[in-house]
Amino acid sequence: MASSEQPLTRDRIVATAEDVLRRFGPEKATVVDVARALGVSHAAVYRHVKTKAELRELVIQRRVDQTMPPVRAVVARSGPAPKRLRQMFDTLISIKRGWAAADPELFTAYRSLTAEAQTVVAAHVDELVQLGATIIRAGVEEGTFRRVDPVTASEAILWATSRFHHPAHAESWADPKLDLVYDEVWRILMEGLSAEKSVGRE
Repeated sequence: MASSEQPLTRDRIVATAEDVLRRFGPEKATVVDVARALGVSHAAVYRHVKTKAELRELVIQRRVDQTMPPVRAVVARSGPAPKRLRQMFDTLISIKRGWAAADPELFTAYRSLTAEAQTVVAAHVDELVQLGATIIRAGVEEGTFRRVDPVTASEAILWATSRFHHPAHAESWADPKLDLVYDEVWRILMEGLSAEKSVGRE
């Protein structure tokens, strides 16, 4: 049981909720369970987190906040758009697979909780789409990508590659052929975006 002498903060509550999820699964991640793990009353926790749903959304948001900085850093780099776009998705895939391998219990719980945290998930997906669109827009301007709607194209690429980074497909990530499939899917996607390939169609 955690010491109740430490200041009770929202960050400490969420970190403890992760530990409860890791040890007992989503069914036990209630405000009362987290309060018990912290060694405080559930009323004390409720002063920081109003509902079980909010607690679970905060857990998902914490993971999103840990995932996104390296992805944003790739988008902020200079360099050819096709290379940066691939690096963005490689980074996203590496982070998700690394977490699944290093912390499988929490990752499994996270997969269950995402169905209940649609607001957080939708915002996460929207940011990924907007980041991809930023790179695609730069590619159109530099002439490496054909003229497309950047947001629509980014959304299409995100969903076309979902098998490789979406937690729902985690069981397939151990497939030794998966990286070869990813390379082929990426090649096809980039052929569709390529300004050079579009010349022959115009």
